[in-house]
Amino acid sequence: MSHSALAFGANSTASTTNNTGAAVDDPVQRELLAAVRALRTDLERLVATEATEVLDAELVAAEEEITASGAAGPARLERLRASLTAAGEWVGALGSGVAVAQLVTALVGG
Repeated sequence: MSHSALAFGANSTASTTNNTGAAVDDPVQRELLAAVRALRTDLERLVATEATEVLDAELVAAEEEITASGAAGPARLERLRASLTAAGEWVGALGSGVAVAQLVTALVGG
């Protein structure tokens, strides 16, 4: 059986999560995915600003793109880079923010 959930009994519930996304084969993309997730967690500790909210939305979109297709494309990486820059020093103070910025720069160049 696959892509199924079963429940038995009077008050039973069943749920399932099926990952139908692409495998992330590229080690740099896997590292970026992990860094994106870490930065999202770290952003929850900061006082939200418009810039950090935009960054969080871009991080969500990047995570979705990587898990769906196996990689973040050039346009997504550029938007992520712009959001990192706009969020400024707060993101730079987070180790996870530095990691994402370095990986995006490595993937986009310059």
